[in-house]
Amino acid sequence: MSDRYAKYHKMKFDYPADRVLRITFDRPESFNSVDAETHTQMTDMWLDIDRDPDISVVIVTGAGKAFSAGGDFSLIESMIGNSYEIMKTWKEAKDLVYNIINCNKPIISAINGPAAGAGLVVALLADISIAGKKAKIVDGHPRLGVAAGDVAAIIWPLLTSMAKAKYYLMTCKPVSGEEAERIGLVSMCVEDDVLQQTALDTAVELANGSQSAIRWTKYSLNNWLRQAGPIFDASTALEMLGFMGEDVKEGVLSHREKRAPNFRKDCPL
Repeated sequence: MSDRYAKYHKMKFDYPADRVLRITFDRPESFNSVDAETHTQMTDMWLDIDRDPDISVVIVTGAGKAFSAGGDFSLIESMIGNSYEIMKTWKEAKDLVYNIINCNKPIISAINGPAAGAGLVVALLADISIAGKKAKIVDGHPRLGVAAGDVAAIIWPLLTSMAKAKYYLMTCKPVSGEEAERIGLVSMCVEDDVLQQTALDTAVELANGSQSAIRWTKYSLNNWLRQAGPIFDASTALEMLGFMGEDVKEGVLSHREKRAPNFRKDCPL
């Protein structure tokens, strides 16, 4: 294992094949939720991956029964009403998306089980997204009391349609692996017992291909995402604005108490 990734101790790194790096969200006891330190590391690691001359493809997956449950309550609660923490997280949220978009290595996500929040950013921004049938993709921002930020506004309408994006993002309804494939949210859906092997086989195929051709194809296609940058920036800003409001407090409390939220019925904007 190269020392290049030793500092990213919140995740597990291994090499399942020649020139293939696999990153595993490794907090199975919390469904691979993302705390503040993990959020920082998963933002910064793409810069090292981009510069790594020894790898050609990246696989991202989760340990245990989940891909990633998204930000944990400690991260969320540290942001509520705290302008400094909000600004810090906002910068990281933007950098995470742009670092993935600009990473020269093709990225494959193997989506096993629930995928939400910051983990979902990686799952859906991956160049090839492979979901198991037990995958459960959900953007729960409005349920929490904040606007759908992270990567939602930049990627969901492009992958599916505006109609589907609005439906799933505003209602926070989960999408199964099979439904995600049907609406175009992921590249493919496979049986859960072959998910990891399918991701690895795809990675090996890419690693054996023309690296210049594959990387330049990725760069060209990602210009669709780059030109949507203002949409993404606005969505993350509005998400962060929500952490200064009252709804997010009720959203977190209702999650903890396992009940439906009781949000304010009026909003001036």
